[in-house]
Amino acid sequence: MIARTAAAALEQRVKAQAFGLGFDLAGIASLGVAETSAYFEEWLARGYAGEMSYLPRWAGKRRDTRLPYPGVSSAVVVALNYGGTQPTGPVARYARGDDYHDVMTAKLDSLHAWVEGQLGMPVRGKSYIDTGPILERDLARRAGLGWFGKNTNLLNPELGSFFFIGALLLDLELTPDAPFEADRCGTCRRCLDACPTNAFPEPRVLDSTRCISYLTIELRGAIPSNLRESMGELIYGCDICQDVCPWNVKFSRELTEPALEARDALKAKDARTLARELLAMDEGEFRNTFSRSPLKRAKRRGLARNSAVALGNIRNSDDVPDLVRALGDPEPLVRQHVAWALGQIGSLEGLRALQVRAGTETDVAVLGEIQSVITTRQLA
Repeated sequence: MIARTAAAALEQRVKAQAFGLGFDLAGIASLGVAETSAYFEEWLARGYAGEMSYLPRWAGKRRDTRLPYPGVSSAVVVALNYGGTQPTGPVARYARGDDYHDVMTAKLDSLHAWVEGQLGMPVRGKSYIDTGPILERDLARRAGLGWFGKNTNLLNPELGSFFFIGALLLDLELTPDAPFEADRCGTCRRCLDACPTNAFPEPRVLDSTRCISYLTIELRGAIPSNLRESMGELIYGCDICQDVCPWNVKFSRELTEPALEARDALKAKDARTLARELLAMDEGEFRNTFSRSPLKRAKRRGLARNSAVALGNIRNSDDVPDLVRALGDPEPLVRQHVAWALGQIGSLEGLRALQVRAGTETDVAVLGEIQSVITTRQLA
């Protein structure tokens, strides 16, 4: 460990440098036992992680922020605004530009190099942005960046919650900032009441298996039929619980990081237009369109699945020809949700197409969806 004398008076300068690199918040925390680790493990035990198997896999290391990267003792914790004042839309604000992991990592790596330059020696360290077994919210609160809102997001009294959190772990003894102790949510429960899928069993507890962000991004299989209508026109992620938060209404900022600007494939497109385009894409088009984009996490099949659900909820009969063509999609998962969408629209053209498809479809789940629609619509 590099001695405290070598790091003397570095704290204010490193935070100033973080702001100079474009970060909107910066604070310092000492590493150690994570205060929220017990809550996290209880959350896992309740099954709220769903299919995110990587979360319990590294639960042990999340108990102490010194464990993921041994030898470090302090963290410079930062936040980067991603534009909460942008209009809402079918894709969550954070995912419209380049992948924030790449953007944040480049900035934190630059900060690391700056620290080494200031001290004139190598400093062991590592950047983390949702990329390791670290409870970033825990570190951010300890670094004074904000408090946990009732929707589980970190809230800052001058920025709201539309920001990414990152941490640069360092082998330096830095004086930590005072943790953020206040809870400024008060009696407000707008975020809890606004969630269309009732994903909050209690304040500050999120059941991911009901969260639209989880359903459209992390879930790899079929979306539960009882949650599809509640997803509305959302295709990737969800900002609803943030949109209604008074702190965001008042303090959200304009986007200032160019790399996070919406790419042309997503810019100013309503859900219906985007859903039809995504549903028609093949793998090559998908890869070219969403290279270096967060949307690649859902894969083409996931976005096509989500698009079918959105079109089913929009219920415009003009979309039936596009959905009928998608009954031939190579992915059974997509065909299953397309069948559901055609049932939601209920046009004769779509229902007849389902009857025809039933004669050639070989996937059991797709056949089950088609049969459900036919039975519900009482077709011969």
